[in-house]
Amino acid sequence: MSEHDETPKGDETQGAARGETPEARHEDGLPGAPVGGDDADGPTSAGYVALIGEPNAGKSTLLNRMVGAKVSIVTHKVQTTRARIRGVAMEDRAQIVFVDTPGLFRPRRRLDRAMVAAAWSGVADADMVVLLVEAHRGITDGVKAILEALPERLGRKPVALAINKIDKVKSEVLLKLTQDLNDAHPFVKTFMISAERGHGAADLKAWLASQMPQSPWLYPEDQLADLPLRMIAAEMTREKLTLRLHQELPYELTVETESWQEREDGSARVDQVIYVAREGHKGIVLGKGGETIKSVSKAAREELTEFLGRKVHLFLQVKVRPNWLEERERYSEMGLDFKDGNG
Repeated sequence: MSEHDETPKGDETQGAARGETPEARHEDGLPGAPVGGDDADGPTSAGYVALIGEPNAGKSTLLNRMVGAKVSIVTHKVQTTRARIRGVAMEDRAQIVFVDTPGLFRPRRRLDRAMVAAAWSGVADADMVVLLVEAHRGITDGVKAILEALPERLGRKPVALAINKIDKVKSEVLLKLTQDLNDAHPFVKTFMISAERGHGAADLKAWLASQMPQSPWLYPEDQLADLPLRMIAAEMTREKLTLRLHQELPYELTVETESWQEREDGSARVDQVIYVAREGHKGIVLGKGGETIKSVSKAAREELTEFLGRKVHLFLQVKVRPNWLEERERYSEMGLDFKDGNG
């Protein structure tokens, strides 16, 4: 591929980057054609597991731990996951496709509504659902709202409970919370975990693997994520911006990969645009003397280079688009449905 050729928009997955053919789609619309089957080692199983919970409950951290690599944005801020991100994990002969959903919360804006709709849609497609609840926060109003919605949204779909961040509370508090949550919903199984430290994560993964239906694998064994490389790259940059800017630009910012060029020397040139809603925000992103944007670019480039295993040339631009939150194209780039944002 020449230096000026551009990878087709939205078609490049991590597997494709390794020379694999793009996956097909099932009759039910879920991505991933069966790629494995029964052999001398025994039957295989595969299925989808949706991770749900309030914003910042630890879903992205748990997904990355289950997959064994960073495929979902993780920051200390809430609502950083905007679209459904699928991470692929292997456990013996089972393949678990984890769906990291945006946090479930009370939506106020179009973007909020589209994110919540994406979360519930991810739940509807899954074979199994895991509800994450933060141990130290307990049954908040947000958790109550999710518990109340589960019967209507899921019907009889099995839901497991994962109480996360257990290192932040005493055992007696944890036991009472476990009892109260199981009184509120008939969870099929309860796990006490620390997604960040890994405590209990292996038991959860092994149990989920045992629950997957017998099936050929849905993705190649070495594929970690079902997400276009363009979006993975944009999410990496957005994470670095979020970490660097803290509370200065909460949600009025998005990143898009404008072009992706494969070079003859094996490297890639990636051009991205950072959209902000106000002129004043542009200066914040750039920083004094361009210090902020240089730091963000360096951090994002290093992570993308490590992720791809080859050199990346990353170029960032900052553009002001006052109404980007109301533009259909911006939602498509984030993997969200614009019409889901309707009130």
